[in-house]
Amino acid sequence: MSVALPTEASKPVTELGKQTILLYGSPKLGKSSFASKAPGSLFFECEPGLNHLEVFKVPTYSWEAFLEACKLVAKGDHNFKTIVIDTVDNAFKMCSDYVCAKHGIEYEGDMGHGKGWALVKNEWHRVLTRLASLPYGLILISHAVDKTIETRTGEYTKTQPSLPDRARNVVLGLVDIILYGDSVAKKDAAGNVTVERVVRTKPHPTYEAGDRTGRLPELLPLDYEQFVKAFNSPARSSETGTSSAAKSSTPASTLSGKAK
Repeated sequence: MSVALPTEASKPVTELGKQTILLYGSPKLGKSSFASKAPGSLFFECEPGLNHLEVFKVPTYSWEAFLEACKLVAKGDHNFKTIVIDTVDNAFKMCSDYVCAKHGIEYEGDMGHGKGWALVKNEWHRVLTRLASLPYGLILISHAVDKTIETRTGEYTKTQPSLPDRARNVVLGLVDIILYGDSVAKKDAAGNVTVERVVRTKPHPTYEAGDRTGRLPELLPLDYEQFVKAFNSPARSSETGTSSAAKSSTPASTLSGKAK
């Protein structure tokens, strides 16, 4: 295989359908419904929970089945445009179980000198990187978990995808957009409270989020059509594009006494 140095700079990928997205949040928030609106979506169903949706899905309840689904997608003999892994948490567990069984161990730590951990991480990285390199969109769905972060001056709580650290670090380094699905409470003049489901897109000390493209406002409704509209309006700044909920609302969890 010959390798040549480039003569021109690469062009930024500006198509939403080519982005790799991580969407995480609490159960029953509407993450799968959001992903189902992506064009030509195909779900790798890693756990039950899609019965309420009319979607194309492949049951992938083992890593072997997951790998076979990857091969079928990579062949390209289909009309799917977006691959959805639901959930990526279960996909990683299957990956770990597969590697451990292959090497005759029960747990990654059973191999000395960190070899078990390395084998699992390498397999996880290999397959996800391959999926992300295909000419399709990729949406990874995860649950949310609150983790205590300790610093020299104290500690605070940060909401993160519920993947183990070794798996989460691979995913965070791979994706283009990290969407944190959250709820915000709005109170009207009469004191009535309504809750709006949203996605947060910008880094924050108390939750994991990010947007490498720089095209998204800080806060959006958890609605795929509005997400597409915002992504395709790159001239809008973060300040002008921020939903009014960001300025007038608070996380719903705050009402129950838990600050985000």
